Amino acid sequence: MKTLYSQILAALVILSLSSCKEENKSESVDQQTFDFPKKNENPIDRYGDLLVDVQMQSVFEDGKTFVDCEPLFPADTILARYQSASKETDFDLKAFVLQHFNLPESPTASFTSDTTRTTAEHIKALWPYLKRDADTQENGSRIALPNPYIVPGGRFREVYYWDSFFIMLGLKESGELKLIENILDNFAYQINTIGFIPNGNRTYYLNRSQPPFFAEMVSLYASTGTEKDIYLKYLEPLEKEYAFWMKGAENLAEGEAAARVVKMQDGSVLNRFYSNRSEPRAESYREDILTAQEATGKSPEEVYLNITAACESGWDFSSRWFSNPDDLASIQTTEIIPVDLNALLYNMEEILAIARRFNGDPEGAQKMVDAASARKDAIDAYLWNANQKTYTDYNFKNQTPTETLSLAMVYPLYFKAASPAQAEQVAQVLERDFLKPGGLVTTLNTNGQQWDSPNGWPPHQWMAVRGLQTYGLGDLAGQISDRWIQLNERVYKRTGKMLEKYNVVDTTLVAGGGEYPNQDGFGWTNGVYLDLKKDSE
Repeated sequence: MKTLYSQILAALVILSLSSCKEENKSESVDQQTFDFPKKNENPIDRYGDLLVDVQMQSVFEDGKTFVDCEPLFPADTILARYQSASKETDFDLKAFVLQHFNLPESPTASFTSDTTRTTAEHIKALWPYLKRDADTQENGSRIALPNPYIVPGGRFREVYYWDSFFIMLGLKESGELKLIENILDNFAYQINTIGFIPNGNRTYYLNRSQPPFFAEMVSLYASTGTEKDIYLKYLEPLEKEYAFWMKGAENLAEGEAAARVVKMQDGSVLNRFYSNRSEPRAESYREDILTAQEATGKSPEEVYLNITAACESGWDFSSRWFSNPDDLASIQTTEIIPVDLNALLYNMEEILAIARRFNGDPEGAQKMVDAASARKDAIDAYLWNANQKTYTDYNFKNQTPTETLSLAMVYPLYFKAASPAQAEQVAQVLERDFLKPGGLVTTLNTNGQQWDSPNGWPPHQWMAVRGLQTYGLGDLAGQISDRWIQLNERVYKRTGKMLEKYNVVDTTLVAGGGEYPNQDGFGWTNGVYLDLKKDSE
């Protein structure tokens, strides 16, 4: 039964909302009446004990729900009311939250799937539901962006950094070039105002970035228009993003690491994933607290740092980051030099060389050419595993290659950092160990993590296909593409959905693992499907 306090408060909220609608139907009560001075804070800082209690008591099945809520009152007001109301014997925490916040909605909640459409027709009908117009005033955790963008779908109601490159592939095939430019402009805006591109446009993502695909996005867009003008338009944010990833490199001694850079014993510089804060994730607060409690030999802050660094990688979570492939609590992301990240930085250096050359800066361009060449040599020295005959991550603390084979091995092929002989050997490993009935499995470990077996993910199918094609390995590329496309189409006809990830080992089952259910929509699945499908048309 509601307390008298709760009943009065609920009545006041309803009256306030009703009055507001009569005065101006286009604005919400919070926008008209209240100032939200803490709206740019991490929800942990903004809501304090309330967030801790909501997340630790699992008020919502998905911890992301609460941090995506829109507050109806300023945080100080909500917290003061919480401190008072929570002392009552019949206090209902969920009812309190529902009285003070609006719950978030799925972007595709009103979309009706029609499986008489082809898969491509379904995707093109879905784009408008995944599109958000330019943000206006944001009082919750969303960081407002000045241009329209595409969200992935499901629980992912905001733009995501590396997802957006694969979404752009589909937008290009759909003729949505202006939307590609809008997304690029939003990322440039974030680099210029925040200093980097966060994981997503939420305040709780300001502790991390994601795999740096911005340079490749610029290259993709440049292929559709006047190349020089496009490179020059995005030169400044490209420079700033490179500076973000390389921050601290010039002051490192051999064998040292700082932020996202590591100086190897031979003086070469490579990169790692990292985090700007060592605390539980606001959106997965309970999960991180419990994981830290299970860890041995590490402080909770170390565990939180490594968890968030793994989220920056996009592979959250995978045995790539564990010392024990079956134990998330053994996570050691910051000790790992990843293959994919360094291939991406190699590409960024090459793209910067092109952009600087267009800008009339041949000396600056040559510095980037030299940096890319040095990185390629370091990739060969530390990330090419002669015993495994493929690329593997490297543990710089132990000074040994990691034991987990993963689809990160295809990144040097896509970015042309591999020799023909290396590409051939990678292809052999892919065909022998990773190729399954539905495409490529992400790793060979089955441990319940979503970025491990039996799951396959759209980005890596695409990177593998395009990378293999670059080296003339079209037969294997065709097998991967055909199996993946057929799996997408079968699941769509059966469920009416394009999913975030797929079980490529047993194609009759839905992919599982991870901290949340499989999501539908789905941005990067749509983009990869449309781009690969054109090869067979």
